[in-house]
Amino acid sequence: MSLALIVMLPFLGAVLPALMIRAGRGACAIATGSVTLLAFALLLTHVPAVLRGEVVQVGWEWLPALGLNVTFMLDGLGLLFAGLILGIGLLIIIYARFYLSKDDPMGAFYTYLLLFQGAMVGIVMSDNILLLLVFWELTSLSSFLLIGFWRHLPEGRQGARMALAVTGAGGLSMIAGMLILGNIAGSYELSVILQNRELIQASPLYLPALILILGGCFTKSAQFPFHFWLPHAMAAPTPVSAYLHSATMVKAGIFLMARMWPVLAGTDAWFYLVSTAGLATMVIAAWIALFKDDLKGLLAFSTVSHLGLVTMLFGFGTPMAAVAGVFHIINHASFKAALFMNAGIVDHETGTRDVKRLGGLLFLMPITATMAMIAAASMAGMPLLNGFLSKEMMLEEAAQTSWAGQGWIVPVLATLGAVFSVAYSFRYIVHVFFGPKRDDYPAKPHDPPAGLWLPPALLVALVVLIGLFPETFAGALVRVAAGAVIGAQVPDFHLSIWHGFTPALWMSVVAVVVGLTLLRLYPRVRALWQAGPHPEAKAMFDAVIDSVVLASRLLVLGLHNGSLQRYLAFMIGAAVVLGFAAFFGTTHAPGGRDTLPVGWAVMVPWVMLLATALLGVVLHRYRFVALIIIGVVGLVVSIGFVYLSAPDLALTQISVEVATVILILLALYFLPKSSPIESTNGRRLRDALLAGVGGLGVGALAWAVMTRDFATLSGYYLEQAKPAGGGTNVVNVILVDFRGFDTFGEIIVLGVAALAIFALLDGALRGRIARSLEGWVPDDPVSADRHPIMMVVVTRVMLPLALIVGVYIFLRGHNMPGGGFIAGLVVSIALIMQYMASGFGWAQQQMRVDYHAMIGAGVLIAAATGIAAMVMGYPFLTSAFDYFHLPIVGEFELTSAMPFDIGVFLTVVGAVMLALAQLSNMGLRLANLPVNTRPMDFDPAALRADGGKER
Repeated sequence: MSLALIVMLPFLGAVLPALMIRAGRGACAIATGSVTLLAFALLLTHVPAVLRGEVVQVGWEWLPALGLNVTFMLDGLGLLFAGLILGIGLLIIIYARFYLSKDDPMGAFYTYLLLFQGAMVGIVMSDNILLLLVFWELTSLSSFLLIGFWRHLPEGRQGARMALAVTGAGGLSMIAGMLILGNIAGSYELSVILQNRELIQASPLYLPALILILGGCFTKSAQFPFHFWLPHAMAAPTPVSAYLHSATMVKAGIFLMARMWPVLAGTDAWFYLVSTAGLATMVIAAWIALFKDDLKGLLAFSTVSHLGLVTMLFGFGTPMAAVAGVFHIINHASFKAALFMNAGIVDHETGTRDVKRLGGLLFLMPITATMAMIAAASMAGMPLLNGFLSKEMMLEEAAQTSWAGQGWIVPVLATLGAVFSVAYSFRYIVHVFFGPKRDDYPAKPHDPPAGLWLPPALLVALVVLIGLFPETFAGALVRVAAGAVIGAQVPDFHLSIWHGFTPALWMSVVAVVVGLTLLRLYPRVRALWQAGPHPEAKAMFDAVIDSVVLASRLLVLGLHNGSLQRYLAFMIGAAVVLGFAAFFGTTHAPGGRDTLPVGWAVMVPWVMLLATALLGVVLHRYRFVALIIIGVVGLVVSIGFVYLSAPDLALTQISVEVATVILILLALYFLPKSSPIESTNGRRLRDALLAGVGGLGVGALAWAVMTRDFATLSGYYLEQAKPAGGGTNVVNVILVDFRGFDTFGEIIVLGVAALAIFALLDGALRGRIARSLEGWVPDDPVSADRHPIMMVVVTRVMLPLALIVGVYIFLRGHNMPGGGFIAGLVVSIALIMQYMASGFGWAQQQMRVDYHAMIGAGVLIAAATGIAAMVMGYPFLTSAFDYFHLPIVGEFELTSAMPFDIGVFLTVVGAVMLALAQLSNMGLRLANLPVNTRPMDFDPAALRADGGKER
């Protein structure tokens, strides 16, 4: 349980900074640091068990059908990275408290930092690769917020976007690779995958999985050629840079390579892909770092170089190379975090981090200079410091490695990388802190308060202690972490300062001598650098992004031009092509099911349906005629339902047709009588061919289905409607019981559609659109007798009868044709008739119902019915029924589906009436009539004086 708490604490604590900032910056920092300190303390409680070689595990099922479970594990590798993330994170929190200015939103910064911290801890402690992927993507999102924290800076926004684009693309690659890996192993649990080395490496999918996973690792850890995003992330505040470059973001890819080492390493593909990328990154980034004048830029490229060093070691695939890689992870985290914080101090106190404007700070900032010299010397690999030990181990492994059968390539390039490392490390020392004092510093240099120098000082102390006493301060942790990487017994090794006169020692001596010589000749070397080509990664990235955006825009605008005709042509054309390909691509036989005889009762409606369909094609431009044709089609379909003994569907179809035709008729009032001819003859011919072929294909498919025997659920529904649902009307039982969740979703969609209609029409009642419509005059005269008295009388007499019919249909629906949906349509039609006969103003005054609330009440009542079932321990929307007996009334049935049906009824009535009310309201506004005008208040004389027209 404590493992899950360690992961969740940063997420849960992320709300504290946002709240505590109101109590002051100090309180905000203390609250943030307390969260990380508590998580770190919980982690330390597991140290004894992990050092004994145990693996602590905890987990719960989440989505077992998908293989996604919440499982965590803590072994040596997880302990190493979690300790770095939380330990250095605590120092960063302290440092940030004194680094950020009063204008910076500290609460937001600490919130982003804790979210990022939690995502990183989740990565290193996940035992499920799908869960790991969730945390992996969270690091990309939270780092985007941190890198772009100073959003007023263009370079900050650019760096954040670049980091998100590159690492996000790599994340997609890794998702695919991990899914393949889990499919090969038959499990998504890391503890299972790591036990299946032979199975995974023997699979033909091993190489695709390897390439895809390495795509995610290389982009996250800025390996060549994806190295360019990391230096641009320097636009972030220095605490972010120190955290990302030492213990978190860029170490995620390194961690994953180490985690997957037991099952992916040991093949030629692994060796050439990983070691080559690491070696190239180490040398190229170190060479670039030598000529960077921005302190953070220099350190950023040095980080890329050292990440390449660790990647190269893991790529060698030997146990001792893995041990060296683990040891350098510890050392790099300590001296690099200290150096970044040191660069932040220099910038904070001098007002610049441009090397060309610095120098002579040794005696002006002695504490800062001392820390910088120790940490930079460790980065250069100088003796008695921790960087020297892991550098020697790296050179030893490089000396024993051959590439493509050539034993000199790796040692020479590794030494060359070490040369550049010595040169840029001592450049940081000499060009910043030595030399004469200047009188043109942007600000007067001095050492900062303890809040800024104490966190890096603790890391510098660790650099010295590990360098002098490596076995005491790092030996046990390196062994247990390396054991988790190797997945087997760790080879015998001893961390010590002196290993004798080995090839690695001579390579190190060459690196130091040549590196210092490069620094001595720096002006000449820089002149050579400036004379050569300088491919700018940012410019190339921007060019690629611009090209992709342009190509996407051309593609989208070429396809998505707003023509519904074109979209339908693509969709139907694709369906036709795929259908014909499937039909002619396999064998098939005609169905053996006997057909039914066709009598006049079937033939006449079928001919009417064909005739109306053809008329619809020919006369679709005349909107009123098209509406009549649609109504006829609906009535013919209703007749078909009656013929096929489906009275429920027939009632529903007729009710829907009546309500829909009336609403569309109201909408047509605001539209021209006919639509313009927009298609050319060629396009109409294309559409006719597509429609004909598509129709024949659908008809053939229907014929193929109907002439074959097949099993459906209808038999189950017919058998279980009465015993399981308590009703003999199978259709209604399906709607409110068997498929109640579908119905629940449908009424929600219906309510949303009504609200969308209301919002669209409401926008037309105000502003520029309303002013434009108010000047519109109908083409034809409108009758002065807006509300015929006979229609008014008949509809008012019919209203109570219609309501009684609606109630009757509702109550009988469970056992006979009817139900909440049909009853809602019947009541809606009755109310629509009142609006049509007596006018919107009068009808609205009588109703005084909030249709928004009616829709909401319907959905809530339906939801409450489902929740009640859950409270009783049953699945959502499970229904129950029973029979009761009352005197006089006799025996009757009650079912829990009734309140659900009431919800359906209210939603249907509310949706139809809301659309009607808004259309009517719009009509009154356009007629320049007050909304509350009664229908009998009009003056016929005035209307006749106006030529018999109403506006």
